[in-house]
Amino acid sequence: MKRLASLKGANQFLRRNRKWPLSPYKTKWHQTFCEEQAMRTLKDAVKTTVEPLCHHRNQHLLQNPTGPNLVTTLVDSFSAYNCEPTPNAYRFIIQSLCETSQFHLIPPVLDHIRSVEKFETPEYILSDLIKFYGDFNKIEDAVGLFLDIPKFRCVPTVYSLNALLLVLCHSRDHLKMVPQILLKSQQMNIRIDESTFRIMIGTLCRLKKVNYAIDILNRLISDGFSVDGRICSLILSSFCGQRNFSSVEVLGFMEQLRKMGFLPGLVDYTNVMKYLVKSRRGNDALDVLNRMKVDGIKPDTVCYTMVLSGVIAEEDYEKAEELFDEMLVLGLVPDVYTYNVYIDGLCKQNNLEAAVEMVACMKELGCIPNDATYITIIKRSCKVGELNRARQLVREIGLKSFGLMLQIYMLLLEGFSDNGKITEAGDLVDELLIKSSQFECLTVDEIVCSLCKRRLFSKVPELLEAIVRKGIIPGAMTWEALVRNCRSEINSLESSLTELVNSTQVE
Repeated sequence: MKRLASLKGANQFLRRNRKWPLSPYKTKWHQTFCEEQAMRTLKDAVKTTVEPLCHHRNQHLLQNPTGPNLVTTLVDSFSAYNCEPTPNAYRFIIQSLCETSQFHLIPPVLDHIRSVEKFETPEYILSDLIKFYGDFNKIEDAVGLFLDIPKFRCVPTVYSLNALLLVLCHSRDHLKMVPQILLKSQQMNIRIDESTFRIMIGTLCRLKKVNYAIDILNRLISDGFSVDGRICSLILSSFCGQRNFSSVEVLGFMEQLRKMGFLPGLVDYTNVMKYLVKSRRGNDALDVLNRMKVDGIKPDTVCYTMVLSGVIAEEDYEKAEELFDEMLVLGLVPDVYTYNVYIDGLCKQNNLEAAVEMVACMKELGCIPNDATYITIIKRSCKVGELNRARQLVREIGLKSFGLMLQIYMLLLEGFSDNGKITEAGDLVDELLIKSSQFECLTVDEIVCSLCKRRLFSKVPELLEAIVRKGIIPGAMTWEALVRNCRSEINSLESSLTELVNSTQVE
């Protein structure tokens, strides 16, 4: 039997030095095992000392203002296993204190790290604590910790700077501290990057200071930084969210960003088109839609719906038809909002028959019309005097929602009254009383006020009698309308009598 060379070498080392080449108690796995056991002991100790303070915090502070000495607990836990405390152990202590709002116990832990321990403190421990301080509005503690980072044998970077900037930018009251912190960061040799600019630009956009955000963006480009798509999208979105810019300025700014190397995405184009449509520049929105397709970005249903509404608002119905057909050719499925916009365009052209046919097509394609669909058609029918067609459509709808029924009947009531068909308007009220199995006080007020406004006074007593029978008491608006109506009738009668007396005296 031959002996292995390694075993022979070990035996020679053992005879010569009277010990093993490697101690079985000082290997890497043994050190890791001891640290894990120490952490387990520490967690058990913290669970029994810190967590109860969360439930009896005020009472505990009165009895023991200093609180438990967690540093001693930590050191003892690791000493029991003959190993040194790790940075993660201190991180666990700090997180436990923050989560239980025991901030008064954190300074002793930080002092021990700074003055006793020898390891280089990982920056994420301090930056996480800065975020915790910000969440609990401890701004002075957050700023002080950031300035003291070098004292913890830690090299500060943009990571901790951004953590503090997020805290300061969260509130208007602390924004004035940002320039001072940026100057301090230069003295601490911290090099800022795009992430820092993104935080500042985001804050300015949130405060609607877009011009300052654009200035920072230009400074960012001039300093040699590459164009950040997220920053450009953020500024463009904020630019489109304000009303003090014209559509020309929005388009010009978008073109300026493109020259910088920014490639707009679907969301960016959508924001610009939305702004143009709200500014009643539908044809400009259509140009942006075409530019979007040239850039290789496929518009979705929302884009086509917005541009379609803008073109219809400008009464360019020929382009509206082309847009709707193009949408179908691209394989996009119109939703109920797209159909409502298209139906609104048909109604504006007084093509009510086509609008009704489109509702039928919606149902066949599985797109259920909503309340706005019917209200659009009925409102236009009443406006052009197609009252019988509107009533027929109401019968076809088969109203199930009392809210929708009330809106439609009020539109019909207004249409018949405006066209001088008082008898038909009265029939509508009778029809409404029959169909409505449930009334609310606010509903009664709306109907009575509408009747009084259209001088259908003869129907008011009948309506009130039916309402009272159902146990509903009319609201204050009803009585005010009735009193106002009686007063106007008295004034009318008084003026008639005055005219009669005057004419008699002249004779």
